[in-house]
Amino acid sequence: MDDELDQLKPAGLPANKERWNIEDLNAYITILKAEIGNVEKIVSEKTNVQMAANALFSRPAD
Repeated sequence: MDDELDQLKPAGLPANKERWNIEDLNAYITILKAEIGNVEKIVSEKTNVQMAANALFSRPAD
């Protein structure tokens, strides 16, 4: 029933995690850690591309 009520709430409202049980909080932590890993991978890939571009377009040292 709570899921049905949550679906009716406007998007963008923060979830009241104080009401979550421990199992749900631990599952949420797992999801967040996976998302952090995904973002770190994207940052790493973008950093590699930026370093390659900088090497390609930088002036040679005198």
